Amino acid sequence: MSRVLAISGSLRSGSINTEVLKAARILAREPLEIELSNIIGTLPHFNSDLESSLPPAIVSFRESVANADGLLISSPEYARGIPGSLKNALDWLVADLKFPGKPVALISTAARAHEAQAALRLVLRTMSAHIIEDACLTVDLLGQKIAAPAIACTPLYAQPLAAALAALQGAMHTNQASVR
Repeated sequence: MSRVLAISGSLRSGSINTEVLKAARILAREPLEIELSNIIGTLPHFNSDLESSLPPAIVSFRESVANADGLLISSPEYARGIPGSLKNALDWLVADLKFPGKPVALISTAARAHEAQAALRLVLRTMSAHIIEDACLTVDLLGQKIAAPAIACTPLYAQPLAAALAALQGAMHTNQASVR
Protein backbone atom coordinates (compact mmCIF):
# COMPACT_ATOMS: atom_id res chain seq x y z
CA MET A 1 0.00 0.00 0.00
CA SER A 2 1.30 3.47 -0.90
CA ARG A 3 0.16 6.16 1.49
CA VAL A 4 -0.23 9.81 0.45
CA LEU A 5 -0.86 12.62 2.89
CA ALA A 6 -2.99 15.31 1.25
CA ILE A 7 -2.63 18.84 2.62
CA SER A 8 -4.87 21.73 1.68
CA GLY A 9 -3.32 25.17 2.01
CA SER A 10 -6.78 26.60 2.67
CA LEU A 11 -8.47 26.58 6.05
CA ARG A 12 -11.75 27.79 4.57
CA SER A 13 -14.80 25.59 4.94
CA GLY A 14 -15.84 24.41 1.47
CA SER A 15 -12.44 25.27 -0.01
CA ILE A 16 -12.04 24.20 -3.63
CA ASN A 17 -8.45 23.18 -2.75
CA THR A 18 -9.79 20.77 -0.16
CA GLU A 19 -12.46 19.53 -2.56
CA VAL A 20 -9.89 18.70 -5.25
CA LEU A 21 -7.93 16.67 -2.68
CA LYS A 22 -11.11 14.85 -1.70
CA ALA A 23 -11.68 14.15 -5.41
CA ALA A 24 -8.17 12.72 -5.60
CA ARG A 25 -9.06 10.44 -2.70
CA ILE A 26 -12.15 9.27 -4.62
CA LEU A 27 -10.05 8.62 -7.75
CA ALA A 28 -7.24 6.81 -5.93
CA ARG A 29 -7.03 3.11 -6.71
CA GLU A 30 -5.28 0.42 -4.71
CA PRO A 31 -2.52 0.24 -3.76
CA LEU A 32 -2.77 4.04 -3.37
CA GLU A 33 -4.40 5.39 -0.24
CA ILE A 34 -4.92 9.13 0.35
CA GLU A 35 -5.38 10.56 3.83
CA LEU A 36 -6.60 14.15 4.06
CA SER A 37 -4.81 16.09 6.80
CA ASN A 38 -6.77 18.78 8.57
CA ILE A 39 -4.19 19.70 11.18
CA ILE A 40 -2.38 22.73 9.72
CA GLY A 41 -4.86 25.21 11.17
CA THR A 42 -4.20 23.89 14.68
CA LEU A 43 -0.41 24.14 14.58
CA PRO A 44 1.23 26.74 16.80
CA HIS A 45 3.32 29.42 15.15
CA PHE A 46 6.75 28.11 14.30
CA ASN A 47 9.28 28.69 17.06
CA SER A 48 12.51 26.69 17.00
CA ASP A 49 12.78 27.11 20.78
CA LEU A 50 10.02 24.48 21.01
CA GLU A 51 12.11 21.80 19.27
CA SER A 52 13.30 20.40 22.62
CA SER A 53 9.71 19.86 23.80
CA LEU A 54 7.42 19.70 20.78
CA PRO A 55 3.71 20.43 21.21
CA PRO A 56 1.54 17.32 20.57
CA ALA A 57 0.06 18.81 17.37
CA ILE A 58 3.56 19.13 15.89
CA VAL A 59 4.49 15.59 16.90
CA SER A 60 1.30 14.30 15.28
CA PHE A 61 1.86 16.31 12.10
CA ARG A 62 5.47 15.19 11.74
CA GLU A 63 4.46 11.56 12.32
CA SER A 64 1.77 11.83 9.63
CA VAL A 65 4.30 13.22 7.17
CA ALA A 66 6.94 10.66 8.13
CA ASN A 67 4.48 7.78 7.70
CA ALA A 68 3.40 8.99 4.26
CA ASP A 69 5.16 7.74 1.15
CA GLY A 70 4.38 11.05 -0.54
CA LEU A 71 2.56 14.35 -0.17
CA LEU A 72 -0.17 15.92 -2.28
CA ILE A 73 -0.52 19.65 -1.65
CA SER A 74 -3.23 21.91 -3.05
CA SER A 75 -2.83 25.55 -2.19
CA PRO A 76 -4.57 28.80 -3.01
CA GLU A 77 -2.67 31.97 -3.75
CA TYR A 78 -3.00 34.73 -1.16
CA ALA A 79 -1.40 38.09 -1.96
CA ARG A 80 0.78 36.40 -4.63
CA GLY A 81 2.16 33.83 -2.17
CA ILE A 82 1.39 30.76 -0.10
CA PRO A 83 -1.04 31.02 2.80
CA GLY A 84 0.66 31.62 6.14
CA SER A 85 -0.84 28.48 7.68
CA LEU A 86 0.72 26.28 4.99
CA LYS A 87 4.10 28.02 5.25
CA ASN A 88 3.95 27.60 9.03
CA ALA A 89 3.29 23.87 8.65
CA LEU A 90 6.22 23.54 6.24
CA ASP A 91 8.46 25.48 8.63
CA TRP A 92 7.73 22.84 11.28
CA LEU A 93 9.03 20.17 8.89
CA VAL A 94 12.38 21.82 8.18
CA ALA A 95 14.13 20.16 11.13
CA ASP A 96 12.42 16.80 10.54
CA LEU A 97 15.04 14.40 9.18
CA LYS A 98 12.36 12.19 7.58
CA PHE A 99 11.18 14.92 5.19
CA PRO A 100 14.10 15.35 2.74
CA GLY A 101 13.56 13.34 -0.44
CA LYS A 102 9.83 12.96 0.19
CA PRO A 103 7.95 12.81 -3.15
CA VAL A 104 5.55 15.76 -3.47
CA ALA A 105 2.86 16.62 -6.00
CA LEU A 106 1.33 20.09 -6.25
CA ILE A 107 -2.15 21.03 -7.39
CA SER A 108 -3.33 24.50 -8.23
CA THR A 109 -7.04 25.19 -8.59
CA ALA A 110 -6.57 28.51 -10.39
CA ALA A 111 -4.65 29.01 -13.62
CA ARG A 112 -3.63 32.47 -12.50
CA ALA A 113 -2.14 31.27 -9.18
CA HIS A 114 1.36 30.81 -10.58
CA GLU A 115 3.09 33.01 -7.98
CA ALA A 116 1.98 30.77 -5.08
CA GLN A 117 3.11 27.69 -6.99
CA ALA A 118 6.51 29.25 -7.63
CA ALA A 119 6.86 30.21 -3.97
CA LEU A 120 5.76 26.76 -2.83
CA ARG A 121 8.25 25.09 -5.17
CA LEU A 122 11.04 27.31 -3.84
CA VAL A 123 10.22 26.46 -0.23
CA LEU A 124 9.89 22.73 -0.93
CA ARG A 125 13.13 22.57 -2.94
CA THR A 126 14.92 24.40 -0.13
CA MET A 127 13.59 21.70 2.22
CA SER A 128 14.95 18.99 -0.15
CA ALA A 129 11.54 17.69 -1.17
CA HIS A 130 11.39 15.66 -4.36
CA ILE A 131 8.83 17.51 -6.47
CA ILE A 132 7.34 15.12 -9.02
CA GLU A 133 6.78 17.39 -12.01
CA ASP A 134 4.62 14.85 -13.88
CA ALA A 135 2.32 14.78 -10.84
CA CYS A 136 1.91 18.57 -10.61
CA LEU A 137 -1.09 20.10 -12.31
CA THR A 138 -3.60 22.89 -12.50
CA VAL A 139 -7.26 21.97 -12.26
CA ASP A 140 -8.83 25.33 -13.10
CA LEU A 141 -11.81 25.56 -10.77
CA LEU A 142 -11.55 29.25 -9.92
CA GLY A 143 -14.93 30.68 -8.94
CA GLN A 144 -16.71 27.33 -9.13
CA LYS A 145 -18.74 25.82 -6.34
CA ILE A 146 -18.15 22.17 -7.13
CA ALA A 147 -17.92 19.28 -4.68
CA ALA A 148 -15.42 16.44 -4.76
CA PRO A 149 -17.77 13.82 -6.27
CA ALA A 150 -18.55 16.14 -9.20
CA ILE A 151 -14.84 16.84 -9.75
CA ALA A 152 -14.12 13.10 -9.70
CA CYS A 153 -16.92 12.42 -12.22
CA THR A 154 -16.04 15.20 -14.68
CA PRO A 155 -13.51 13.89 -17.23
CA LEU A 156 -12.04 17.37 -17.80
CA TYR A 157 -10.89 17.36 -14.16
CA ALA A 158 -10.75 13.66 -13.31
CA GLN A 159 -8.48 12.47 -16.13
CA PRO A 160 -5.55 14.82 -15.44
CA LEU A 161 -5.98 14.30 -11.70
CA ALA A 162 -5.87 10.51 -12.12
CA ALA A 163 -2.79 10.83 -14.36
CA ALA A 164 -1.07 12.98 -11.71
CA LEU A 165 -1.87 10.39 -9.05
CA ALA A 166 -0.40 7.66 -11.25
CA ALA A 167 2.78 9.70 -11.71
CA LEU A 168 3.04 10.31 -7.96
CA GLN A 169 2.46 6.64 -7.25
CA GLY A 170 5.17 5.66 -9.74
CA ALA A 171 7.64 8.05 -8.11
CA MET A 172 6.78 6.77 -4.64
CA HIS A 173 7.30 3.18 -5.80
CA THR A 174 10.71 4.12 -7.22
CA ASN A 175 11.54 5.99 -3.98
CA GLN A 176 10.50 3.00 -1.84
CA ALA A 177 12.59 0.63 -3.94
CA SER A 178 15.68 2.83 -3.60
CA VAL A 179 15.28 3.00 0.19
CA ARG A 180 15.24 -0.80 0.55
